[in-house]
Amino acid sequence: MYSIGKLARLAGVTTRTLRYYDQIGLLKPAEISESGYRLYGRAQVDDLQQILFYRALGVGPEEIGRIMNAPSFDRYEALQMHLKNLLDRREELDTLIDNVRKTLKAEKGGPKMTDGEKFEGLKRRFIEDNEQRYGAEARELYGNAVDESNAKVMGMTPEQFERMESLENEVKEALKAAMRTKDPAGEEAQRLCELHKQWLMCTWSRYSVAAHRGLAQLYVEDPRFTAYYDSVEPGAAVFLHDALLSCLSRNNG
Repeated sequence: MYSIGKLARLAGVTTRTLRYYDQIGLLKPAEISESGYRLYGRAQVDDLQQILFYRALGVGPEEIGRIMNAPSFDRYEALQMHLKNLLDRREELDTLIDNVRKTLKAEKGGPKMTDGEKFEGLKRRFIEDNEQRYGAEARELYGNAVDESNAKVMGMTPEQFERMESLENEVKEALKAAMRTKDPAGEEAQRLCELHKQWLMCTWSRYSVAAHRGLAQLYVEDPRFTAYYDSVEPGAAVFLHDALLSCLSRNNG
C-alpha cells in the first residue's frame, strides 16, 4: 500500500492533485487508515497510470472519469488507443521539428521552403488537436465527412489556412457584439451566424442545415464546446446556440 505522499512521488504528481482526484471521484484510495490517511493499492496505481495517460493527451478530469467509469471501458483497448495517439503525436512533432529545421536552414541561405512546406506542420497540428478533442464524437455524427474535412485542411493554400484562422477570431468578436444586443435573433446575431457558416465551410466539404443545427446543439450539451465559447464571454455558448437555431430556422423556412 502507498501513502498519498509516496504515490505522488512515484507518479510525479502532487498530493494536492491526488486529493482533488479523490474529491471528484476520479481516484478514490483503497482505504483510509485508522489515523485518517489515504492508502492506495495496485488497482489505484493502475488507474492513476491511465489517468495520467489521458491527461498527457489533453483530456480533462471530468471526461477521464466518464471514460473510465463507462461499463464498456477496457484497460487493454485504452492502452492500445494511448499508444496510437502518442505515435500520432510523435509523427506530428517530427513534422513540426523538420519544419523548423528547414526554416532555420532557409534563414541561413539554404534551400528555400515552398509555401506549402511552411504550413504543413501547422495544418497537421490543427487536425491532430481536433481529432484528440472531438474525433470520436465527430465520426459518430458525421462519419466519413471527418476524413474529407481533414483532407480539405491538408490541401489548403497558406492563404486559405490564414483565412480560416482569421474567421475564427471574427466569429468570436461577432459573438461578443451580438451578445451586447441581448437579441439572438437580431441583425448582429444574423451576421454572427453567417460568419460562423463561413468558418465551418473552411473545413466542411459540403454544407447541411441539419449538420449545422446538430453542431449548435453540441455547444450546449458538450462541456468541451461550452467551455470553448464561454471563454469568450460567460453564457456565450447558449447565446450562440440560440442565435444559430433562430437563423437556421428563418433561412430554412
